[in-house]
Amino acid sequence: MTAGELIKLIPSKIFQELAVETKVDTQVKKLSGELMFKLILFSMLGSEKLSLRVMESFLQSAKFRSFCKYDLLEGKYNSIRDRICSINAEYFEKLFEIIFSIYNKELKEEKALSKADSTYVALSAKLFSHGMQNGDNDRRFVKYSVNLKGSIPCSVKVFTAQSYISEGLALTELIKDTDCLEDNIVVFDRGIQSRSSFESFTDSGKWFITRSKLDIRCKVSKTNSIAEKPFGSTVTIISDHIGKLTSGKQKDTKHLYRVIKANIDNSNETICFVTNMPEEDAYQIAAWYKQRWEIELFFKFIKQHLNVKHLVSRDENGIKVMLYMTMILAILIIAYKKKNGLKGFKIAKLKFEIELENEIIKEIVRLCGGDPAKAVPLFSSA
Repeated sequence: MTAGELIKLIPSKIFQELAVETKVDTQVKKLSGELMFKLILFSMLGSEKLSLRVMESFLQSAKFRSFCKYDLLEGKYNSIRDRICSINAEYFEKLFEIIFSIYNKELKEEKALSKADSTYVALSAKLFSHGMQNGDNDRRFVKYSVNLKGSIPCSVKVFTAQSYISEGLALTELIKDTDCLEDNIVVFDRGIQSRSSFESFTDSGKWFITRSKLDIRCKVSKTNSIAEKPFGSTVTIISDHIGKLTSGKQKDTKHLYRVIKANIDNSNETICFVTNMPEEDAYQIAAWYKQRWEIELFFKFIKQHLNVKHLVSRDENGIKVMLYMTMILAILIIAYKKKNGLKGFKIAKLKFEIELENEIIKEIVRLCGGDPAKAVPLFSSA
């Protein structure tokens, strides 16, 4: 599937429909929500380090005019900056949700496992005063908490308040607010240990798998037999108990949970899993937890190749806008990578850029009255 075909899966009407719903273009004459979406997307693809000056240059380029189907575009970097800071971020949030839904179905990942985790972006305290502190008085941090459903992000939250330095608070809020996780399995690391979080996930029909301390307190009511170890497993299950968990206040959970302990074969280290899934095979629980590593690779991808570490805007609204746009671009590149059987993110992004640029060149040739079929070698991305 080409980059052009992939982008065409996004219905053009959604931009206007959401503009009306979110009132993103009220009293705005030039930099509409749709134009800003296309400008940020185009600039992210076309530059190694995005900046307002880069977006200004692209806005005035023939390639971008062809891409967004506008004849004349004007706007200085300070106008772009002001628009990013003031534009309704809900417009981009809803675009992200719709685009996730489209490509989640296209990739046939509706029932795929979800992985939740957080990462940080740091700035000098002189440049960014309202971020959270994390042991370094000279720097302020923004926390991005992401839920990866299958291979693409399905939900994301931005946190700057100091209270969200707690992973338990940030990830719990992310998971509780993600509707597509109902009747789905979400995996997360030891950041969430609160029994109340476990209870809220169970109450809302969200299955989870996490790691816990070995001395977790469980009032065992049932001991499961251990199945034969499957070929390829990297752990050996040593116990599988079901019971109510006891909190630090000596209060028992109302739901039953499974506490599964296993030895890692390579190191002989003992680890402990906690889940609210009563029937699944313990080795399958361990295998699903192992897939949590995929979100670490996702964070590496957006930091190395989508430059999420660089904040174009230090305004909280602008940070949200740029993060939603980063997630949208990540969805497009990951979907392109999977549909074309590519291995690395770097090559997938490069090929995606080349194919999109070829489509733009073809459009320019058509506008000039030429025949793009006569320039096949120019358009080849091989």
